[in-house]
Amino acid sequence: MISDYNRLSGLQKVAILFSILGESLALNLVKDLDKTDIRKIRAAMRGVGSVAFLVKKQVMEEFYFAFVSEKFQTEEESDEPKKPFAFLSDLTDEQLVALLITETPRVIAITLAQLSSDKRMIVLNRISEEEKGQVLLNIGNLDDVPLEAVVQIANNLQKKSKQLPKTVAFSRGGGKDLADLLSEMDAEDEAMFMSNLEQDNPELAEAVKKYRITFESIFEIFPDNLLRDLMNAVDLDAVAMALKGMDQSTTDKVIGVLPKKKQAMFEPVEGGVPKRDVDTARKSIVSAAKQMERDGAFKLEDLLGGETVE
Repeated sequence: MISDYNRLSGLQKVAILFSILGESLALNLVKDLDKTDIRKIRAAMRGVGSVAFLVKKQVMEEFYFAFVSEKFQTEEESDEPKKPFAFLSDLTDEQLVALLITETPRVIAITLAQLSSDKRMIVLNRISEEEKGQVLLNIGNLDDVPLEAVVQIANNLQKKSKQLPKTVAFSRGGGKDLADLLSEMDAEDEAMFMSNLEQDNPELAEAVKKYRITFESIFEIFPDNLLRDLMNAVDLDAVAMALKGMDQSTTDKVIGVLPKKKQAMFEPVEGGVPKRDVDTARKSIVSAAKQMERDGAFKLEDLLGGETVE
């Protein structure tokens, strides 16, 4: 068996190349061979016998780099090596997952080996546990993959990537989206849903609470300075309507943070009013609070007692 690449002659290397690719394909790639050259190659093919896999790989690598050099010789010279997987950097996370999700563990492993660790985890977290195990095993055993196979995989994936949908912003749901949806519901329905959710899916309920601002919770978690800014951002009549039915201590707290001029102008809503009017006013205050959060005035996690580092 031939196991020493360095002892091969040029003719033997070409013969090994022909035996790997097949004569028909090799003749299409290796140009300017006359009939005498072809006869010599055929004779050498019969004489090389068994060839170690590593030697075959080295022959293919030498041929590939020679082929690439010839193909790109008219392009601007660069010290940067060719990167078959460079196109991956242009894909979004969703596109990357869509590209690989239907591929074999071997192909996924080869591709993940070209990515940063955070990109790898994005893909691994979206495949099944069984397939994840196979991919990880393959990542640890890529030394025997011929270079031509790697390049072919890259070419196929690049062609496939061009068929992917263009980048579209969309949501996968989760605690934040559910919290936003609940904020549009009637207060009673929202409270009932959360009560059921806490029993049926405590983990999701906790995720929702991280993003959920209710009218009642505002008075529990907002410090006076934020409460003042919030109430100043809402029409005074809406504040009065929203406070309809709240206990007097809450009303006094709100009035206490208002500027003196607004305190003098504040008039509580007397008599019976439609519940929908009260709910609408309260939703306007919750919406204003969420806008403050989006504007960076506060982080809800901090108000809810998120983890701190001393």
